[in-house]
Amino acid sequence: MLTERFLMGRGRSDLTEEERAMLEDAVDGVQTLPARYLMVRAGKPVSHSTLLLDGYICRYMDDREGHRQLVAVHVPGDFVDLHAFPMRWLDHDVATLSPVTIATFEHTTLEKIIEQAPHLTRMLWFSTLLDAAMHREWIFRLGRLDSTGRLAHFFCELHERLAMVGLAKDGSFALPMIQADLAEACGMTPVHVNRTLRVLRESGLLHFRDGVAKILDAKGLALVAEFDPGYLYGSAGQLTGR
Repeated sequence: MLTERFLMGRGRSDLTEEERAMLEDAVDGVQTLPARYLMVRAGKPVSHSTLLLDGYICRYMDDREGHRQLVAVHVPGDFVDLHAFPMRWLDHDVATLSPVTIATFEHTTLEKIIEQAPHLTRMLWFSTLLDAAMHREWIFRLGRLDSTGRLAHFFCELHERLAMVGLAKDGSFALPMIQADLAEACGMTPVHVNRTLRVLRESGLLHFRDGVAKILDAKGLALVAEFDPGYLYGSAGQLTGR
């Protein structure tokens, strides 16, 4: 089932079998894209939205000199650009970080879901609100945490989100990002990222090498990160009611 990871661990069980089937039937196509591939350019019309099935995608903005700031990282199960459905275009670029497999949904099909399935529509809306909650947390991370806290928070969040969709085990998960990517996500330089990763490793909190992260001390890392997963709205706070 292509859409099986959508809202997994975050209210998917609240969907009826009919709603799951409707979402599955709404898939217009499946594509495989290479790493570092530009999917959506800011300001360009968008006629479909994308569900990430496998791999990693980022949303980002460039400054005048072309320096990139990551504003979101997406994992399997995320609707990457559902915002483009009501907005018709995005104010940021969307690109792959790794090779990915995606499912696409034409906006004309999503319009039919809105007309026919109010609860499923609410769940799609919920998924965009999750993005907003993560954006707020990223602002907090960049504005209030030091470099060690920023990097620790980033890894705590990714672990939590991947665990929800069954892609993290015993504190380990694949993360095909280079140090420059981490720098762009955490408001640091690649050199500073390298030094901070060493601090986290020598402190017995985290090991990251060759695209694989291993959290060695979850409580310790969360303490450094001031990390509280409540903003991710896991199963304990999942959306209920119809």
